[in-house]
Amino acid sequence: MKYKSQKVAYWFFALCMLLFSLQIIYGFIMGFDRIGIQGLHEIVPFNVARAVHTNLLVVWLLTGFMGAAYYIIPEEAQRELISVKWAYVQLISLAVVGVVAIVGFHFNHWEGRKFLEIPRELDFLVVINVLLFLGLILGTLFKGKRQTTTALVLTMGLLFAALLYLPGMIWFDSQVMDSFFRWWVVHLWVEGVWELIMGGILSYLLIKLTGVDREVIEKWLYVIVGLTFLSGVLGTGHHYYYIGVNKIWLIVGGIFSALEPLAFLAMALFAVNMYRKGEKSHPNKIALFWTIGSSIVSFVGAGLLGFAHTLPQTNLYTHGTLVTAMHGHYAFWGAYAMIVLAIISYALPNLTGRKRYQSATGMAAFWLSNIGMLGMTVAFGVAGIVQVYLERKMKMEFMVVQNEISIHFVVLLICATMFTTGIGLFIYDFVKYGRPSDEALEV
Repeated sequence: MKYKSQKVAYWFFALCMLLFSLQIIYGFIMGFDRIGIQGLHEIVPFNVARAVHTNLLVVWLLTGFMGAAYYIIPEEAQRELISVKWAYVQLISLAVVGVVAIVGFHFNHWEGRKFLEIPRELDFLVVINVLLFLGLILGTLFKGKRQTTTALVLTMGLLFAALLYLPGMIWFDSQVMDSFFRWWVVHLWVEGVWELIMGGILSYLLIKLTGVDREVIEKWLYVIVGLTFLSGVLGTGHHYYYIGVNKIWLIVGGIFSALEPLAFLAMALFAVNMYRKGEKSHPNKIALFWTIGSSIVSFVGAGLLGFAHTLPQTNLYTHGTLVTAMHGHYAFWGAYAMIVLAIISYALPNLTGRKRYQSATGMAAFWLSNIGMLGMTVAFGVAGIVQVYLERKMKMEFMVVQNEISIHFVVLLICATMFTTGIGLFIYDFVKYGRPSDEALEV
């Protein structure tokens, strides 16, 4: 590492791994629930497990993005973080808010709005926490010796993510209005500004891992930013098909949803092209695998599988089925989880001074988690297609259909076990690296 304050990132990554582990545990609770093994049902009902599972996803990814920013921004700005002490305060307060929210879910203390279940009083604490984070990042960036395109795109994504959280805090008596603005948070995060965060991290990693000139790599960022805003903003319309708004959203949502894969296609072409141009001599092959893998899997999961069911003519049948879970799992895994694991894989050797990237454990973690997630995606997809046919075409009752497709969750649990083994190996490697050391500082 080049700056001592980059060590802050390690502790964000550590919290990230803890939250990711908890998310997987609650995923298994739901999976066993689906096949009739409901020993924990009285303690953790399905709706609680689902809320915890999805909210932990958001929190651990945001924690990973924050860790990435604390690692990348000092290096890009060529100066130490303006306050390490306040960065640790922000980390601790983030962890406290997360714990209080998750415990509250088990006592039905939530708002009941999908992905935004966190209670209103905690919303304000989240805002304060993120403002502190942005103050530290923006202060470091603009007091630095330089402001690179990579750093600016990453920071712009984080800033817009914070701003777009605010519409979700507005209270509406109308269910239609509430749904309309709720998607400003959820959609414009995951299919908008989070893509900018992904692009910024991807750009940084490709500069470091491929040896291609910064100017060449950063030119692609302008393309990615343009495509993200072109398609992502009005692509929100595919969430408005059936919530009670004007029919124009069927047209707008359909057209711009068809354009949404372009931003992910650009990222995939960008990463592969830079890899082919690069020297291919960087020793950290594991970080390179996660980086290139993220760009490709995100195009398949977020781009192709998203397009497969967001056109109105298709979504009429697939809306509210496991087809959405198929798209959601592979999209979040490829676009955001893998890029967080990529920056962790790159940063750990530099933070600790230990070069464990030649170990077979890291490569096994990569392949087992990716094969496992692909299997889970296929299981969700097959179950979803059967569900669509039985419910929407054969008009069978919802719970009858759930019983019919339960066998697919046996396959899903087997694949999830493989996935978890891979993530377990990644966390094992993380622990074996040990804590960051001042001896790792570059002179």
